Amino acid sequence: MSVSLLSGTMLRRTILGSRVTTQHLSVVETSSRYITPNVVASYRTIHRSARLPAITASEARHRPTLRPHQQSVATRVNGPSPVSKRSIFIQTENTPNPDALKFIPNHRILPEDFPTTFLEYLSPRSTLAAPHPSPLAANLLNVDGVTSVFFGPEFITVTKASDVNWAHIKPEVFSMITQAVTSGEPIVNTIAKTGEHAQEGGEEDSLSYNEEDDEVVGMIKELLETRIRPAIQEDGGDIELRGFENGIVLLKLRGACRTCDSSTVTLKNGIESMLMHYIEEVQGVEQVMDQEEEISMHEFAKFEEKLRQQKGAAATASTGGKGTLDSAP
Repeated sequence: MSVSLLSGTMLRRTILGSRVTTQHLSVVETSSRYITPNVVASYRTIHRSARLPAITASEARHRPTLRPHQQSVATRVNGPSPVSKRSIFIQTENTPNPDALKFIPNHRILPEDFPTTFLEYLSPRSTLAAPHPSPLAANLLNVDGVTSVFFGPEFITVTKASDVNWAHIKPEVFSMITQAVTSGEPIVNTIAKTGEHAQEGGEEDSLSYNEEDDEVVGMIKELLETRIRPAIQEDGGDIELRGFENGIVLLKLRGACRTCDSSTVTLKNGIESMLMHYIEEVQGVEQVMDQEEEISMHEFAKFEEKLRQQKGAAATASTGGKGTLDSAP
């Protein structure tokens, strides 16, 4: 009986030990299931951080941007490096012409070696014609309400129609200028001059020094260049000397000053008085108009005369009869 009892006791201990061992193994396996993912995750994190590109000295000078890691890697491989990106800031200034607005980006508009100080695009065809086509000017003139685009050395003047609100077209103009500057493409191209409908300007500056000019013309150019042109450019325009004949200085206003209502006042009270004060040979100043401008002004004068006649006829018909101011007692 003692032997069998001892054998039964040993058998129960063996079975119980095997159960404890099984439970211990299961606990170890269960805990390993919770531990293993954390270990792998930390390993992956370390592995990914090790793959991040090192920041070079040139890149450290640029402000970093927050973006996903994979997107930054794709941008660096497939696109331009962060060093080549352009930062742009555009200011706007009002001009004496309420229909013209001056945009000043922190980027040069005309090249350094450009022969003149301005380019003016008055029609969509001129933006494609030689010698200086401009994709930016073409896009701006495609905006509903924009009538002309003027490029200065470091500014752009956009002129709109009188019946258009700036609030409707200003955001689109901002977007186009920003895209043109940040793209890195040239704003003005240069090709061989052929055909008509070319843009205004782009050739030799009319105020530049010329050995063939006489003393009076040289003084006129110097005064226009040093005293008058800076003020005109400040207002979003430019000035062009067309000639000096019989004491009369022939000038052409550009940009915002071309369609400004106060352009006549600027010519007479400003430019004319200054030239006559310093140069005694100057007897007056006249504004030169292109053929298209003369035709448009002639048509506008005819339209005003027609309206005046209609108003006069209506006024005559409405002022007759007894009791009116025109009737005799």
